[in-house]
Amino acid sequence: MKALVISDTHGNSSLAFKAHSLAEPVDIIFHLGDGSGDADLMRNVLDVNLINVAGNCDIGSTAPRELVLECEGKKILLSHGDIYGVKSGLVKLEQRGREVGADAVLFGHSHLATNELRPGLLLLNPGTLTVASHRRTYAVIDVSPDGISASIHDID
Repeated sequence: MKALVISDTHGNSSLAFKAHSLAEPVDIIFHLGDGSGDADLMRNVLDVNLINVAGNCDIGSTAPRELVLECEGKKILLSHGDIYGVKSGLVKLEQRGREVGADAVLFGHSHLATNELRPGLLLLNPGTLTVASHRRTYAVIDVSPDGISASIHDID
């Protein structure tokens, strides 16, 4: 399974759509919060499954704050990350991932792209697609019964 992973679009749906066109074909899109409206728009326009969680700026969103999914026999935790203090470090987020038995934790909030493999756990932040950011990035993950691989990509 190939997935596009985006976060922190903050209303910049045009770059979210561009990330999709650069990454396609994908089987699914994960949006990790702070852009629930962008996620809803993409879900309505694209012919691909999209799963999203709400971020701290997604006031009124009905999306869950975190979600655990099983894909290809692997557990993936989706979280915006703010409730685990990711701007101050990844210890609490890693603990949560291990608590739920995740193979990967996908998160946002800090706007800093991160692709870090810890023993038995991938921590991945796709970065941000906000116009004001000096670096706009998205991630692609490939999930198979053999494991999960991830890559981060810059976008113009």
